[in-house]
Amino acid sequence: MDGTPQEITTLVGREVYSNNGVYVGEVEDVRLDLDQEVVTGLALAELNRELFEGRIQRGKGVLIPYRWVRAVGDVILINDVIERLKKPEDETEVAV
Repeated sequence: MDGTPQEITTLVGREVYSNNGVYVGEVEDVRLDLDQEVVTGLALAELNRELFEGRIQRGKGVLIPYRWVRAVGDVILINDVIERLKKPEDETEVAV
């Protein structure tokens, strides 16, 4: 992120991938802190079924913290922490 202001609406509809290239979902909405005028989270829909299977009801989305975002361009790249969800044997808590 280069610090250049962007219209928030430009985030909606962008695909989200982990740093490792795993598709996570598509931005449906953004969560804002109006006092600080910053984006605090991304609401994702069209989720990667394999990644979220058994954890999120079909038709539901997830909210990821914006601090996980590493780059915004044609797509949005986030930390690969999201991939920990794929391993049910790994009981590490991931707030989504």
